[in-house]
Amino acid sequence: MKQVKKYFITGLLIWVPLVITVWVLSIVINTMDQSIRLIPTQFRPLAQIGFDIPGLGTILTLLIIFVTGLVTANILGQQVVKFWEGALSRIPIVKSIYYSVKQVSDTLFSGNGDAFRQVLLVRYPHPQAWSIAFQTGEPAAEVTSSLPDEYVAVFIPTAPSPVNGFFFFVKKSETIVLDMSVDEALKYIVSMGVVSPSHLLDEGGHPLN
Repeated sequence: MKQVKKYFITGLLIWVPLVITVWVLSIVINTMDQSIRLIPTQFRPLAQIGFDIPGLGTILTLLIIFVTGLVTANILGQQVVKFWEGALSRIPIVKSIYYSVKQVSDTLFSGNGDAFRQVLLVRYPHPQAWSIAFQTGEPAAEVTSSLPDEYVAVFIPTAPSPVNGFFFFVKKSETIVLDMSVDEALKYIVSMGVVSPSHLLDEGGHPLN
């Protein structure tokens, strides 16, 4: 009976990550495939050859992203972007949403920002507990002037879904900087502590104390 249970668990360990990976990829690809709707109906594969081509919309999406980056890399493209952003800035609600998302995406994807560049340990959710957090930058001047000590802005992700979490200002003196990359920390959080960062393991593959 124990052998049957062992084999069953081993099978789960093989199939669960694979199924979840395929499921996530299918969602992403299906979402990107919706860009095929940008093509007039009479020119779509269904109208031309009688059936859809899976993944064609994904290729189109990637092509649109590449061409957008190519076009906006020159002065003319940058002027078009400025004009577009100027138009959006005149719409109150759209302005708030667009610029908030833009600031986050610029920081995360441009490689020039300070978001998620340092992994910290912070006391959360109570003084006797520690949680992994990402330093997102320095507090705004308005926040700094209102606080008596030096604070840092941190994002505390939830497990196993690190895309959700909490944003706090914590005392810098009460944080511990970890010798851990952002990727390693994310894997550690997603696995709920099961998968330890490689450099924190001993020669036998066991976590260091």
